[in-house]
Amino acid sequence: MKPRTAEIICEYGPFPGVDDVHGVSYDGRQVWFASGDRLNALSPATGQTLHSIPVPAHAGTAFDGQHLFQIAEDRIQKLDPDTGRVLATIPAPDGGNSGLAWAEGTLWVGQYQNRKIHRVDPETGKILSTIESNRFVTGVTWVDHELWHGTWEDDESELRRVDAQTGEVLERLAMPRGIRVSGLESDGDTRFFCGGGSTGKLRVVRRPGSSRE
Repeated sequence: MKPRTAEIICEYGPFPGVDDVHGVSYDGRQVWFASGDRLNALSPATGQTLHSIPVPAHAGTAFDGQHLFQIAEDRIQKLDPDTGRVLATIPAPDGGNSGLAWAEGTLWVGQYQNRKIHRVDPETGKILSTIESNRFVTGVTWVDHELWHGTWEDDESELRRVDAQTGEVLERLAMPRGIRVSGLESDGDTRFFCGGGSTGKLRVVRRPGSSRE
């Protein structure tokens, strides 16, 4: 399958004190991005960082409509986004976790070098199902019942829409060479928010087929 070229609409950052952007999520108003030792809330309208939560944040981030979830090494922490308080903790799957998304009552965990995406019970951490990729998996997101994930390998990155049951690749968006995707999140409509790894930036990519394309 020949990839389409990703259309980068704009970019935010780099941000003061941020060396790397890891997980990315969106709560309907703010973009949250993980930067190692904290989660940061960004206004997509202004590009300004509004506030942050001091919490281990070296990988994927997700939002369930009320709470944030953050991968912190071997565990996934459930957080109150207003106070930053840790409300619950579950074990993360073994093996290089990267992306994190919430959909239909479960967490979806991307694994980088293992090239897998696990569907995980948010109460227990039990792996419910697994699909595999032929590329390193970074960020994971859902939009309009579609599963998308980022790839990053050999200085090349793509956004891929895949079958959530089989892992079959249904659509590919190729980022310009040298522009990498770490975290990935949809705004539920026209935009993907893409973490830029060690550039310390966030980029916005137009979602194909979205209502205002």
